[in-house]
Order: sequence, then structure tokens, then C-alpha cells
Amino acid sequence: MENISSQISSKIIFAHMMDRELDIDEYLQMQGYEIAFYDKDGNKILGNSTGKTKLEKGFYQDNNSYVLVDNSTFGHLGVFYIVIKEKLFITLVENIKSKILIVFLIIYSLISIVGYFLAKLFIKPIKDEREKLNNFIKDTTHELNTPISAILMSSESKELTSKQLERVKLAVHRISEIYSDLTYIFLEEKDENRVISELELKAVIEEQLNYFEVIAQKKKINISLDLEELRYKIDKNDFIRLFNNILSNAIKYNKKEGKVSILLKDKTLSIKDTGIGIEKKKVDDIFNRYYRATTEQGGFGIGLNIVQNICKAYNITFKVDSQLKKGTTFTFTF
Repeated sequence: MENISSQISSKIIFAHMMDRELDIDEYLQMQGYEIAFYDKDGNKILGNSTGKTKLEKGFYQDNNSYVLVDNSTFGHLGVFYIVIKEKLFITLVENIKSKILIVFLIIYSLISIVGYFLAKLFIKPIKDEREKLNNFIKDTTHELNTPISAILMSSESKELTSKQLERVKLAVHRISEIYSDLTYIFLEEKDENRVISELELKAVIEEQLNYFEVIAQKKKINISLDLEELRYKIDKNDFIRLFNNILSNAIKYNKKEGKVSILLKDKTLSIKDTGIGIEKKKVDDIFNRYYRATTEQGGFGIGLNIVQNICKAYNITFKVDSQLKKGTTFTFTF
């Protein structure tokens, strides 16, 4: 504004001194500015300015505009005051406000989107664990319901047949297994209750097979044995949990008239079945608590987690080889 005022003032002085016609149309047509000229009494001589103007030298604010009053013409051509009023400031402010608002909305939208996905990302593990826990409760209820129903049905008779007694025996054993697994997972007393001794693994396996033979016969599954004597320092209950969980799965997820091979040789226990198998992408997850690789059959997803914990406690190495629809082999090296 000062630059424009200086140029106009120079033109007025020059026109007066050279006795020429004053040409300032280009200034009066400038966009964003109102320009007017006043005599010494404050009367407007020429210009496109509207409204009242205070003829005070310098800058002052008039509502949403800034006004410059310049008296550097010294009365040449009768002009004592040049008044320039800008109309750009309010437009500039409004544009800045609009840009700030747009930028704010964009940033807010981006933060909201990122926040939404981060929230989903952080909540997903909690949601997954909650879903696993809900499924675990449902599966546990179902697992308990089967043996309890068998006991109730068998106990309705005043005199139990040998078949009913066998059914009750299997049901009670199953409830005992479930209770044992749950206490192992959720009670912190497992380390205190361990009695580690040199155990004859072959004898324990043969002892446990008396229970599994009855279950295997129901599915007409053939269990073959090749056992060598092997002594290993381990708590008996821990080894039983390890062996029973693997053999139970080998029978449970086997096909009808399938086979289970148990090999104990060269400090290695191998349990091989001809069952449904496990997908390769799921093999690494089967030892996670509550995880179930299949919806077939029973179970509630803690058996293999128990097996993994026992192996870690006794430095037993293990591996899983499985082919879908062909079978699975669990190998433990002591």
C-alpha cells in the first residue's frame, strides 16, 4: 500500500511540475484496493473509495480493512491526501480460515481412520482371547456332559451289567482326566506337587493302555506296540498327561478301523496315527492354549498346551509330522 501511494504521489507531483495531464486510471482499477484523493478541507476530489474516511496520516483499521492515509503530495494538483483502503485482508483471513478448516478436517479424518484401525488392531488379540475362552467354556461343558450323562444313564438300573460298569468306569476316568488337565493349566501348584523319580516309561505306557484299549475297540482301531525299556527322571503324573493327551488325540481323530503305532526305542517315543491329519499352516498353532485345529470330535484345546509345558519343564524335544487326511506322528526325544 505504501508502494502504491508513493507511485501515485510521484505521478501527481510530476504531472503538476511538467504541466501534464494526470493519468492514474490503472491505479483506480486495481483489484482489492479503493483509492481516493482529498483536498486540504477533506473533500474528495477523485477516487472509487466509499464511506467516510479519517484523514489521519498513517495506518489504521476500519472494520475488516486497513486504511493508509498519505500526505506526501504536498498539495500538488490540489491533492493533499491520498487514501488507499485494502479489501484483501478479510478475504485472505477467510481463505486462511477455510484452508485451516480443510486441513484440520483432513488431519482429523486421517487420525480417526488410523485410530480406528489401531483400535481394531489392539482390540483384536483381546477379542480373539475372549472368543477362545468362550469356546473353551462351551467345549468344557460339552466334554463334561458326555461322561456325566453316561454315568446318569447307567445308574438308573438297580443292578448294573458289566457293560454298564465299564461305561461308568470310562466316564469317571474321563472326568478325572478333564479335572487333572484343568488343575494343571489353571492352578499354580503343579511345580510343588511334582515328585520326580526315575520312571520306567514302558511300564507306565502299558498301564495306561488298559484304559485306551476299551476306547479304541469302539472305533475298531488297532494299536500296535514296539516298546523298549527306558528309564527317565520325570513326575509320573506329568508323563501320564503327556502320553494320554497324545494317544487320546490319535484315537479321537482317527478314522474308523484306523491304526495307531506306539514306538519306544533309542530314548524316543513315537505315536503315529492314520487319522485326519493337520494342515501345515496350523501345525505351529496346535500347542497354543484353547486352539483347536478342527471342529470335529470333542476336546477343548488345552491338551497339547499341557504337552508343550511338560516338554519344556523336562527338556524333552518334540516334533510333529502331519499330512492332511493321512495321519500325524508325534515324536518325543528324552
